[in-house]
Amino acid sequence: MKSQQHIIEALFGQSYQALVQADDHFFGNTRINDTPVRVLGTSQRAEIGADLALAMAGQVLDVIKNQPNTVILFLLDTQGQRLRRHDELMGLNGYMAHLAKTVELARQHGHIVLSVVYGEAVSGGYITTGMMADACYGLADAEISVMNLPAMSRITKIPLDRLTALSEQSPVFSPGVNNYFKMGHLQAVWSDHYPQALSNALTQLQAMTPAERARDLRIQTGAERGGRTAAQRVLDLVLGEGSERA
Repeated sequence: MKSQQHIIEALFGQSYQALVQADDHFFGNTRINDTPVRVLGTSQRAEIGADLALAMAGQVLDVIKNQPNTVILFLLDTQGQRLRRHDELMGLNGYMAHLAKTVELARQHGHIVLSVVYGEAVSGGYITTGMMADACYGLADAEISVMNLPAMSRITKIPLDRLTALSEQSPVFSPGVNNYFKMGHLQAVWSDHYPQALSNALTQLQAMTPAERARDLRIQTGAERGGRTAAQRVLDLVLGEGSERA
């Protein structure tokens, strides 16, 4: 996995301005294709607690208020939400939801939202940023998962050996950038030429209308890539049953 400094230098070289760094996050401004970009990053496998979620949400709101037409770029290295009693008592779920809402608000105000997983992306730390973006990409040596198999076994009561067998048959049960690409969550996996890949990703998003960027095609894309073969069918059945009852 790439370090914070490595990915910043690889993506932006000397064009990165006013980088503000803390122990587990960083932010600043740069330009891609002459387009202003606010970078919001997590680092060192950051735990997203109430404080960090609020700080990141504040950065997004600042862009909405003071930097029109600015792209928001998340660079992600997070082990997910902080599993601490203090944060749970603070209502961490509410802070995480607030962060996700600010990302959607930015989209409604015309901001392009892009995310790149360069380190680790787990659970709520990925859902509220990477999965909320208009498009998400991952580096080839990154690690992505929503829940590891032992934890999934405890929650679902499905035996671990059964889940392990299922993980060998379906990307839905398996961590890893390639599996998330197959499921449609990642637009592409980058192994080199990062500045050009980022430039191309932004150009593609800029060529789309806001309505086109807002469309969630992950189920369809996952089906086309063979990673989510049942999701659309189940969705159609649920919607069909609901319309019949109505």
